[in-house]
Formats: sequence, structure tokens, C-alpha cells
Amino acid sequence: MKSIRTCALACTSIVIGLLLHAVTTPAQEASNAPSNTPAKDSQQVTPAAMQLIHVTLQDALARARKNSVQFQSAQTDAAIARQDRFQAGAALLPGVNYNSEFLYTQGNGAGNSVRYIANNAVHEYISQGNVHGTLDLASISSFRRASSAAAAARARAEIASRGLVVTVVQNFYAVAAAQQKLLAAQRTADEGERFLKLTQELEHGGEVAHADVIKAELQMQERRRQFQEAQLGLLNARLNLAVLIFPDFNDNYEVADDLHSPVPLPTLGEVQQQAARENPDVRAALETVRAAGAEVTGARGGYLPSLSLDYWYGIDAPQFSTNSVVNGQKLSNLGSSALATLNIPIWNWGATQSRIKQAELRRSQADRELSLAHRKLLAEIKSIYSEAETALNELGGLSRSAELAEESLRLTTLRYKNGEATVLEVVDSQTTFAQTSSAYQDGAVRYRVALANLQTLTGVLTTP
Repeated sequence: MKSIRTCALACTSIVIGLLLHAVTTPAQEASNAPSNTPAKDSQQVTPAAMQLIHVTLQDALARARKNSVQFQSAQTDAAIARQDRFQAGAALLPGVNYNSEFLYTQGNGAGNSVRYIANNAVHEYISQGNVHGTLDLASISSFRRASSAAAAARARAEIASRGLVVTVVQNFYAVAAAQQKLLAAQRTADEGERFLKLTQELEHGGEVAHADVIKAELQMQERRRQFQEAQLGLLNARLNLAVLIFPDFNDNYEVADDLHSPVPLPTLGEVQQQAARENPDVRAALETVRAAGAEVTGARGGYLPSLSLDYWYGIDAPQFSTNSVVNGQKLSNLGSSALATLNIPIWNWGATQSRIKQAELRRSQADRELSLAHRKLLAEIKSIYSEAETALNELGGLSRSAELAEESLRLTTLRYKNGEATVLEVVDSQTTFAQTSSAYQDGAVRYRVALANLQTLTGVLTTP
């Protein structure tokens, strides 16, 4: 009986334990299960926030024009110069003003006379419109000088724009080249690891000495370092371009890789014609000479008379009204008057002659700078075109060298497996492949930058 009671208690304990386990297990699973809602929200937000931006060369140029401080500064200077020209032109035209005055003068009592003979009445009200204009040679020369200065500012803005193109092209294709260099470095690093494994296998088979394994491991370590340097180079190139084209810090972008797309080189005759017609450096120097000539003319205008004209219409009366009554008769206070003044300079202790001398010195310096601009243009046409032509000619050889180095590495590795080549030959082939690949990318960038430098002379950027 006691044993039966013990068995019943044991069965009851087992059933209770099973029930507790069945209840607590789903609760623990629910509490330990991750929440799907926040993860879903984060998955929805992250792609939008990290959307990759595809940037072409034209996109980079457009973005850089909006964000470049130097370029915007040149544009601002050109806009300010246009406003200076507008103001100088407005100074040649008559101006209209309206004057309203009240003048009180102490009187003598009888007859409403005043104590100051220059004044007309005890109470005098003046309300008149005035048209004023001045005609002199200095104002006309000032307008011409402002016009030339505005044209020179536009030319300098064009210089800044073309210089920005060179900077963008250089940074843009530096990123593309760094990407290709990273791929080549990754390939050489992998090749170094495979060659190390090959030497170890051959050493275990007794076919090569342990010195080959040491040399292969040293070469593998060098390739790893080169791969890390290539990663760093790509990072720096991307950051430099991002600073140039984005208003805020954003390195989540990719560039269109058209570094090795064929780009024709214009003929020398085309470059010379476009440079002679569209070169902003010569245009800026020429406009500076014209501005200096206008300044000389304006300074000489100090010897000539100046004429000013004034016309007034309104009231100048003892009552502030359009009509007044005198001796019972109604009279109009409205009237007009005109004044012409001719100012003839006589003597100013040589100040005019000094201003003429200053202007002539500036004009002489501007002439010298214009002559220098012409000489520099002729020299830069030959120099920059020769640079582009040389880069294009060398690019084909660099491409062929990279292909040959890749094939040489493959054949040398096969010869080493067959015991026909030494470890030094394999290491030399790996080094040659890495150098020729890097040189090929640098040569492609050099040609693109040379084309960008050509557009500083012609204003036309040759693209694929």
C-alpha cells in the first residue's frame, strides 16, 4: 500500500513537471526571439540612406562647378565687374531727384523782410524735382574702362572654369586608375600565395630547396604590402574626389570606368585655330590693355572742361501750396528753372599730370603682359600638344607591355613547375607584371590629363 502511494506521488510529480515545461518553453522562446519590426525598419532605412551614387565625368564636372570655392569666387568677381559696368553706364545718364525743404529766417518785422539778405522770406518752402546730368570725358572713359574690366573678369572666370576641368579630370581618373591598380595588386597578392604553396609542395617532394620557399614567402609578404598600399591609394583618391564634387562629406559613390576607352587626339591645326580664337588668357590680357588705355584717356580728360546741366520744377514760395494770393490776385507757385555750369580746370599743382603718368605706366605694364600671354600661348600649344601626343603613343606600348608581362608570368610559373626556371625568374616576372600594370594605369591617366590641359587652351574637352 505504501509502495502504491509512493508510485502515485512520483507519477503526479512527473506530470506537473511536464506541464510546467510545456508552459515555460514558448514564453522563453518568445522572450528570446529577436523583434522583427525594428529590424524591418532598419532594413528599410539603411538602403535609402546608403544609396550608391553613380558618377560620370560630366556629373563630376557639374557638381564641382557648384561646390568649388575658387570657381565660385571667379564667377562672383565677374558678376561684380558686370555691376560696376552697369553703374558706370548709369553715371552717364541724367538722374532725377526730389527735394523738399523748409527754411526759417529771423525777420525784421516790417514788410516781412529778413535779416539775411541771401534768404527770400521768413518762411520759405521748397519742393522741387531736379534733373541733373554731367558730361565730361572722364565719365565716358570710366565706362569704357569698366566695360573692359568686366570682359577681363569674364575671361578670368573662364580660366578658372578650365582649370577646374583639369583638376576634376585628374581626380576622377585617379580614382579609376586606383581601382584598376587595386585589382592588379589583389591578383599579384593571390599569385604570391599560390606560388608560396607551390614551392612548399615542391619542397615536400624534394624537388626544390628550402631557399625557394623563403624567397617565395618574402615575395608574398611584399605583395601583401603592395595590396594594402593600393587600398590606401584608392581610399585617398576617392576622398579627394568626394571633397571636390560633394557639398557634404559623402564617399558612397562609384565612378564610371571609361579610363581605357579610346579617345581621339585632335590635330595640331585644330588646336592652334581654337586656341587663337578661344584662349581666355590672351583675352584677359587684351581687355586689361584696353582698360588701361581707357584709364589714360580719362586721366587726360582732367585737362578738359566738364559741363553739368540742371533743371528744376516745383515750388519755392512762402506758403507750402501750389497757389498763393497776393493783393487779392491768385498766383501759381509752380515754376521751373534751368542751370548750365561749365567747369574749366586751370591749375591743380600737377595732380592731373601725375594721374596721366600713373595710367601710362599701367598701360605699359599691361602691354608687356599681353606680349607675354601671346608667347606663352604659342609655347603651351607645342608643349601641351606634344605631351598629349607622347602620352597617346606610349599608351599603346604600355598596354602591350602589360599583356606581355601577364603572359610571361604565366609561362614562367609553368616552367618553374616543370623545373625549367628558377625562383628568381618567377619573382622577377611577378615584379614586372606589377610594375607594367601600374605603369599602364598611370599612362592612361596621363593621357586624359593631357587632353584636359589641351582644353585650357581650346575650351573643348575631348571625351570618349
